[in-house]
Amino acid sequence: MSRTPTGRVRDPERKEHILTAAADLVARNGFNAVSMEDIGGAVGITASAIYRHYDSKTAVLVAMFDRVIDRLLGDAQRIASGRGDDPKVTLTYLIDGQIDFVAGDRDVAIVYFREIANLPEADRRRLRRKQRLYLEEWVHLVTEARPGLPDAGARALVHCAIGAIQSALQYTPDLGADVLRALLRDAALAVLNDSPSRSLVLED
Repeated sequence: MSRTPTGRVRDPERKEHILTAAADLVARNGFNAVSMEDIGGAVGITASAIYRHYDSKTAVLVAMFDRVIDRLLGDAQRIASGRGDDPKVTLTYLIDGQIDFVAGDRDVAIVYFREIANLPEADRRRLRRKQRLYLEEWVHLVTEARPGLPDAGARALVHCAIGAIQSALQYTPDLGADVLRALLRDAALAVLNDSPSRSLVLED
């Protein structure tokens, strides 16, 4: 006769729940104002249970940021490797990916934007390297889309385009999700293209 195993079953998604709760709390209150107890309370576990996964509050932040940049970089590399012949079309996919991050994962985006200075120096440098690789995917496509534009100019445009998208993190937009996404897309295209596309017409 077989016996049913006893004991507590660990939630396989607990680490994800911890990161989601931490992003929400830190986005609203700031990193220094949030404790492990606060994060545990939001997840429904004790602070000591979090330490089974992350050895400090800073480690939670590092894991959150690694997940963000790894996803953005991985998506950008897949988009670039599977692209067609038109670099401008491929750039729209990168723009949409950045908009998905800013508009679709707003809490994490706010934390990433505001709190990266709270990381240890070694982690900051490592994440910055990944961030540069992500930006270079954009730069390569911009130089293809605008022949004759020097790399430094393309890099400046990329920073401006991403900055335009991330500006939505500085306030709470009183707009529907689809309208906001369309506006951010047009803003980024206006920066990157010689002849900006208009995917949204605003009427009085």
